[in-house]
Amino acid sequence: MSGVMKRMGMIFRAKANKALDRAEDPRETLDYSYQKQLELLQKVRRGVADVATSRKRLELQLNQLQNQSAKLEDQGRKALALGREDLAREALSRRAALQQQVGDLQVQHQTLQGEEEKLTLASQRLQAKVDAFRTRKETIKATYTAAQAQTRIAESFSGISEEMSDVGLAIQRAEDKTAQLQARAGAIDELLASGALDDQSGLAKDDIQAELDRLSGGTDVELELQRMKAELAGGSSAQQQAIEGGAGGAQQAPQSQSHPRFDKQ
Repeated sequence: MSGVMKRMGMIFRAKANKALDRAEDPRETLDYSYQKQLELLQKVRRGVADVATSRKRLELQLNQLQNQSAKLEDQGRKALALGREDLAREALSRRAALQQQVGDLQVQHQTLQGEEEKLTLASQRLQAKVDAFRTRKETIKATYTAAQAQTRIAESFSGISEEMSDVGLAIQRAEDKTAQLQARAGAIDELLASGALDDQSGLAKDDIQAELDRLSGGTDVELELQRMKAELAGGSSAQQQAIEGGAGGAQQAPQSQSHPRFDKQ
């Protein structure tokens, strides 16, 4: 049972992977990765801004403490000048406490300043990386789009694309149906000519009628041919008689001239 479940799980994962691979568009994946890098860059810049803000606040506190320390030192000097050693000692004690705070804040300020420099450098490097990725992303997208277009054109020329396959099947079905109709029409004509099928329209003729029509047509042709021969023969006879008549008159005229007749008186 466990083997069957493992096999079913493997088949399911294989089909799911195939479906995801078919649905995945590398251009969309690249755009998503670029968007995530931009978000990371924005977070780094926000961190740099936060560290810079904290550093600036420490600098303001340091300035205030240093001003107070300078003021306490001046007050202690004035009190000592007036002979108030106790006031001078109190002022110097407060100044010492402020100096301790100033020292702590200076350490924090140096730490923040170091973090700010690191984040700034990281932000610059990340910015350069994002810019390079964006350029490469656009190049890959353009190359992928061109390859996709070339593949579709090649598939169209070869007829293996889905659209061209549908067109090819439609053309094949139309040719098959046309050939089938032509064969059916030819078969019906042959059956009608042989008399196996009756023409209900009354226009078709049987074999006897067709033979009679053929003989009648042949007789008409023969009669026309005989008439033309007779006309030609008649014209030739008349012309021949005219020629013969002319020749006989010419022969009799010389004879009468050679033997003149004289009446007796």
